[in-house]
Amino acid sequence: MALNLDTLGLSATVTADGISAPDYQTVLSKITDYFRQIYGSDAYLEPDSKDGQLVALVALAIHDANNTAVSVYNSFSPSTALTDALTKNVKINGIVRHGTTNSTVDVTLSGEVGTVITNGSVKDINGMVWNLPATVAIDTDGSATVTATCATSGAVAAMVGSVNLINTPTRGWISVTNHTAATVGSDAETDAELRRRQHQSVAIPSITPFEAVDGALANVAGVSRHKLYENDTGRTDENGLPPHSISAIVEGGDVEEIAQTIRGKKGQGVSTYGKTTVQVPDIYGNPHSISFSRPSDVPVYVSLTLEPFTGYTTQIGEEIRQAVADYINSLAIGESVKLSRVYSPANLGVVSGGNARYYDINELLIGKSAGSVAAANIAIAYDESASCDTDNIKITVTS
Repeated sequence: MALNLDTLGLSATVTADGISAPDYQTVLSKITDYFRQIYGSDAYLEPDSKDGQLVALVALAIHDANNTAVSVYNSFSPSTALTDALTKNVKINGIVRHGTTNSTVDVTLSGEVGTVITNGSVKDINGMVWNLPATVAIDTDGSATVTATCATSGAVAAMVGSVNLINTPTRGWISVTNHTAATVGSDAETDAELRRRQHQSVAIPSITPFEAVDGALANVAGVSRHKLYENDTGRTDENGLPPHSISAIVEGGDVEEIAQTIRGKKGQGVSTYGKTTVQVPDIYGNPHSISFSRPSDVPVYVSLTLEPFTGYTTQIGEEIRQAVADYINSLAIGESVKLSRVYSPANLGVVSGGNARYYDINELLIGKSAGSVAAANIAIAYDESASCDTDNIKITVTS
């Protein structure tokens, strides 16, 4: 019987629902059937035969070709593209994938008014060098706030007040300090992070200035996360925002670039509010004071009391610590820590039959210090962000 090549059903097909392709086992079964139609139903095609191996190779070649077609089809959409294809796709939105970043910290330089610091740098108490922008000028108030970048790549931390040494002495430059902790460097942007930022980027040319500012901040180099608030009323709101103002809480990124982005996208007559104020010029050189804030870190402590079952090990305890810490660290800026939601990561795969079957949680307490843990939510202010280190999680196993 002659084969109809148009109805074999072995290739990938595109329909209104997208692209689909048969799996390998389906392809192999069809090739085997067609082989027997040609050479007879008594043909021996088991894996230990030469003909069976040849059929398997042909089926694998078709299956691989189908997978390639599916991958090519999916590479045209930011929602399904991977790695290099996704990097190329998002260029249509005017953004690029963020590479590995160095740690940054906002420093305040003090000195004589008008002093210009060229290619300057500062040091922290550990001797790490932090480079200033190419040119920094001391403002009329005798200070200037700029973002310094660590000369060493990787996650270099700097606590408040630790960046306090002048590395390149300049006449008129008196002192330096940092009022906020450094934003540690990060690895290259993942596909999931780039997709999320691509989704936000479409708001840059939006109708409302609020969405435009929000989308633009997401694409400032070095910004790891941010939260934008608006008070469009005629009175101070519950967060303390003045009437007709916006307040951006931004983690990472250069202060001047952040301020210039806010100034360029915010609506006319809308004031800015925050703990950091930077003067940026407009196209005519006129200075504008733009304010925003860095998120204040709120360390979270957790106390767990477990009843162990047969099979419980200390490794499971470490998995619980990591899962709880990862959940708390994933919370958005200004998002409170809800006690009931901490139970989910603490119960390792309870629905899918994970390691939660080896223990039961008798008590779960959280707090802002090891001595103040309680069975209550932790309120996080609009300009704060919760964080948790595995060392902050105490697990007590009952006997």
